[in-house]
Amino acid sequence: MNTGKYVFSQLVEFLPQRVFDGIVTKYGGNKYVMHFTCWNHLLAMMFGQLTRRDSLRDLIVALEAHYRKSYHLGFGKNITRSNLSKANENRNSKIFEEYTYYMIDIARRKRANNDFEIQGKVYAFDSTTIDLCLSVFWWAKFRKHKAVIKLHTLYDISTQIPAFIHITKASVNDINAMDVIPYEYGAYYVFDRGYVDYARLYSICSHSAYFVVRAKKP
Repeated sequence: MNTGKYVFSQLVEFLPQRVFDGIVTKYGGNKYVMHFTCWNHLLAMMFGQLTRRDSLRDLIVALEAHYRKSYHLGFGKNITRSNLSKANENRNSKIFEEYTYYMIDIARRKRANNDFEIQGKVYAFDSTTIDLCLSVFWWAKFRKHKAVIKLHTLYDISTQIPAFIHITKASVNDINAMDVIPYEYGAYYVFDRGYVDYARLYSICSHSAYFVVRAKKP
């Protein structure tokens, strides 16, 4: 009989829980919470990603299959579809967003290298569309029977890790996402021709950064 820790628990040990708890306190995430804390919530959603669950119902079925191990896996006493869906709907997403960027920063620093001969960081920026269920994501309505969002990603080429992510409705023009990019001094930004907007490109120069973009016409 294996008396060691579960693989999932071993992975969780790499997460700095004190940092997460500090962020939760900042946003009052556990206020009035009795059992299903923000930490339990985070681990449950991570479990869903790692086990490739494709719906809330699918995730709950998987969690219920391991209910005897729930406490040791960090999920808390009990998780129901009701309390998980309420947590997804009501909890401040800034808690998980801020923690995500904290972890991304750690990963980028660990994978930092000097493979490029030029000085300064190099980023590529582009977007992709993701289809959603219209009845759940009504705010992302794109067509009569379809919901879609755009995921705008700033990709750190040297570390191969996303440095910044911005989510918008699919109807938002890609160019508008350039306004929220956190430009860095001395960094290089690579864009496709769809991002040719001279006022916004000039804004990059005003941050003492550089850009590379394809011309709209050869």
